[in-house]
Amino acid sequence: MVTRGPQNSGGGIGRYLLVRALLIVPTVLILVTLVFFLMRVTGDPITAAQGGRLSSSQLAERIHAAGYDRPLFLQYFEYLGHLATGNFGTTISDNRPVTAVLLTYGGATLELAFYALIVAFVVGIPLGMVAAYFRDKKQDAVLRVTAILWYATPVFFAGLLLKLVFSVWLGWLPVAGRASTGSELAMQRLPNKTGIYLIDAVQTGDSAVMGDVLVHAILPAVVLGLLVAGIFLRLVRANVICTLGADYVTAGRSRGVSEFRLVRKHAYKPALIPIVTVIGLQIAVLLGGSVLTERTFEWKGLGFQLAHYLAARDFIAVQGIVALLAVIVAITNFIVDLIAALLDPRVRY
Repeated sequence: MVTRGPQNSGGGIGRYLLVRALLIVPTVLILVTLVFFLMRVTGDPITAAQGGRLSSSQLAERIHAAGYDRPLFLQYFEYLGHLATGNFGTTISDNRPVTAVLLTYGGATLELAFYALIVAFVVGIPLGMVAAYFRDKKQDAVLRVTAILWYATPVFFAGLLLKLVFSVWLGWLPVAGRASTGSELAMQRLPNKTGIYLIDAVQTGDSAVMGDVLVHAILPAVVLGLLVAGIFLRLVRANVICTLGADYVTAGRSRGVSEFRLVRKHAYKPALIPIVTVIGLQIAVLLGGSVLTERTFEWKGLGFQLAHYLAARDFIAVQGIVALLAVIVAITNFIVDLIAALLDPRVRY
């Protein structure tokens, strides 16, 4: 039997990470290409966005000036060239650089995804352990059905329902927005605004502003977080049950170790490794769900703007936002692969 030395192990993880890093480029390229051609099925961006507001001569003049009367593949390769230099173009509906749109609203979407991921961890992982502890009992059945409801319920429906209960009927939480008007004015006066309201609220040094920002984030974070929490719950349950059947757990059980201690001390950590491997996929779910969540709660982020530009048929803006989201998802998956490889060397081979 040949044992691999440290050098070979290092080479193994190096090759693995190199391959995963190289996959970022084709992943982003495929998604950008699909969006580019699918958005042009109905015609050029100028006609789609301004067709009913301009005369035929004005429309033709603007199409020619923008270069949309050239062959489609020529436009495509020119677009890729601009992307490679960081030029995402200019929006058609409001004549803003797409880069400015991304910088203005990107922080809000990342902040919402961060809150939602915290909710998913806090709710999904403990309840998954509880379901595994009470496997095949009434509590387990209730939690499994709850998990299915969480990730099967449309985000917009869950959002409207929670708004109706906690904002309209009970009046406990704000209906919409990222902060109250007073808090937004206080953050606008900051010299170094980040666009991430929690960080900006901390910079103000006002606890009332920080509390206001967090209260506004509760409903959107819960609605989006439960979508992923249901997946985490079922995944943790399945892996804890699998781990409880391992030989070392059986040996502990034979020595009189309680089932609760076996779950909490011995089966918990090994069951978390699969969670790490699916976090990258769930980031994509969160970013996708953010479109409807942000529209439902008027959370002014990239999802909110994406829905606005889709309604305005602004292809340039949509392409830029989708390209950025694709890069975020691809890089997140690479980071998750790195963490998974460090936690469990078996994923490299």
